[in-house]
Amino acid sequence: MDWRQFAQQMASMAHDLLAQESVDATLERITGSATELVPGCDAAGILLLRGTEVHTLAPTGQLVVRLDRLQQSLGEGPCFDVARHSNRERVFRIPDFTPEESRWPGFVPEAQNLGVGSMMGFLLFTEDEDLGALNFYSSRPGAFTEVSEAAGVLLASHAAVALSSVRTYAQMEKAVATRHQIGEAMGILMGGHHLTEDQAFGVLRRYSQEHNVKLREVAEWACEKGGLD
Repeated sequence: MDWRQFAQQMASMAHDLLAQESVDATLERITGSATELVPGCDAAGILLLRGTEVHTLAPTGQLVVRLDRLQQSLGEGPCFDVARHSNRERVFRIPDFTPEESRWPGFVPEAQNLGVGSMMGFLLFTEDEDLGALNFYSSRPGAFTEVSEAAGVLLASHAAVALSSVRTYAQMEKAVATRHQIGEAMGILMGGHHLTEDQAFGVLRRYSQEHNVKLREVAEWACEKGGLD
């Protein structure tokens, strides 16, 4: 490989990513670039695993969607394996989809029937049972090399940053909404029972502790019912 040319291609791609108008467009640019910049890569996509539910982002083709759904239907596969183990590897490879690959006895032969010869994936994030991974697929066994991995690492770093910004924004948005709902519930209790702010919050907190329910859910109930029973 001409590393100078590769570096120029990566720099050009990074510049293009900054020009994208949305996270979806950024992720699509990343997976699309994989088929151009990662030696051996025929298809790529981002898999999000939430518990046992799989979501596919920016797939380069229907094959990627089918492979992600296959992991979900079987409840097994490299991404499920990474999510379940505390010693999570950042990079995983399946060099050859053959019967000798015994780690995923259900997934491997089905993926091979779909035309997959080898696979390489990069862990983007893990949080509790949630996981994000950038996956590359090839129709040829042994297609991915150390050069492929180096290119994949760079693409994965961009994907991780893009997803991180979305997740952070979503968390902030949820926190603001929760705070607003708690404030609304406190206002209902203050008006209905002539309580101070501290007393109203104390009522919500005690109800949460006594019923083993999250404070956000208690506030939601109070807003819906106009108070607490």
